[in-house]
Amino acid sequence: MKIYNTLTRQKEDFTPIKEGEVGMYVCGPTVYDAPHIGHARSAFAFDVIRRYLMYRGYKVKFVRNVTDVDDKIINKAKEEFKGEDLNSSVKKVSDKYLKAYHDYMEKLGIMRPDKEPKATEYIEKMIAFIKILIDRGSAYAAGGDVYFDVRKSDKYGKLSNQSFEMLKSGARVAPGENKKDALDFALWKAAKPDEPSWPSPWGNGRPGWHIECSVMSSDILGGEFDIHGGGIDLIFPHHENEIAQSEGAGKRFARYWIHNGLLTINKEKMAKSLGNFITIEDILSKYPADVLKILFLQTHYSHPVDFSWEKMDEAKKALERFYILFEKLDKAGSKAGAKEDPDMKSFKERFEAAMDDDFNTAEALAVLFDLVTHINKNLQGSSLAKNILMQLGNALGLFEKGESSASGVDSSKKSEIEKLVSLRNEARKNKNFKTADKIRKELEEKGIVLEDTKDGTTWRKRS
Repeated sequence: MKIYNTLTRQKEDFTPIKEGEVGMYVCGPTVYDAPHIGHARSAFAFDVIRRYLMYRGYKVKFVRNVTDVDDKIINKAKEEFKGEDLNSSVKKVSDKYLKAYHDYMEKLGIMRPDKEPKATEYIEKMIAFIKILIDRGSAYAAGGDVYFDVRKSDKYGKLSNQSFEMLKSGARVAPGENKKDALDFALWKAAKPDEPSWPSPWGNGRPGWHIECSVMSSDILGGEFDIHGGGIDLIFPHHENEIAQSEGAGKRFARYWIHNGLLTINKEKMAKSLGNFITIEDILSKYPADVLKILFLQTHYSHPVDFSWEKMDEAKKALERFYILFEKLDKAGSKAGAKEDPDMKSFKERFEAAMDDDFNTAEALAVLFDLVTHINKNLQGSSLAKNILMQLGNALGLFEKGESSASGVDSSKKSEIEKLVSLRNEARKNKNFKTADKIRKELEEKGIVLEDTKDGTTWRKRS
């Protein structure tokens, strides 16, 4: 298996620190607003990587953090709970939007992390980590703040592939900052009036954003672990700073750095000010989760995804091919024959070759569609064929939400439709065509398309 490592800018053979086990840390949400499709893209990209590693037999320990105190959360608390105690309202905001994030990740069928540390649960360990950096001469206190001394990190810029001079050109010292160098970054921020704060050797305050991930990842996965992931927008400064402060504390840190591409809306950046802000709720009110997943899978995780409703409709039609085949195989049952198809092995090998090449989901998905075409032509070994499709699909996070079609017929409504189809078949058998036509019309009004074949009647939800 090969993974593109942002740190070395090349594909490398994947060799975990401990044979058969993978420690994986992914930067999680800052919980201050409704989860949007950008969150979905990043979460799903790493969910697929995790699933495929598990499919390959690895025992994966997956950690995703939560930033539950931050300027954005504080501002949201002031807006939503105006006049209330800021400490309690910040917690209300973070709890509310973390619940929303969990709810929508579950609706998307994205696995929960094995560990999900919150920033506020790690304050003491962050303070201890900062003390180590000061003792080692990698950080300094100034006016109640503590800063990392970037000049003490001789390899600073190695992840983003930038020199000190390149980085320095865009760096500025903001009013009120006490740092020595414009590139230095805050490890601890002195408390502002009424804002959440914690006691420390440097006075009341709260941690900087970058220190969170270094402390949480090393505490849970150890000072060196296998994979660190996040959006490409986090390479600098967030991940660059994580490396600097972790190595400054004497840790080797992450071996492989994986970054997902960002999401645009009709080739524009998503923003509320542009009126193109799309939440996960907006998507799931119109489509099943697998439609969005198909859209994402069609693009390599490291490349940008451009979203449009037209592309969603295309993804919906593509997904429908799987569910039509599943229904056909279910109905065929033993008629399809128990003979095993020798070509199934080659499809699995092609799928694995694609995914072993830096998790190439676009190529792996193409293999699944080729498999659908092959099964439709041969229609043999129905249970085995479906099991293999399901197994490979599950490795990509597909086919797990209990839908009987890509248009969102859930299993609870399937029996109702099947009953009406059965009643219509009985009416046709008895030459009661008026009743049969009435049932067909009723099903059409529900968006169900019937197809009468020599082997019986099949149905699907209208695309």
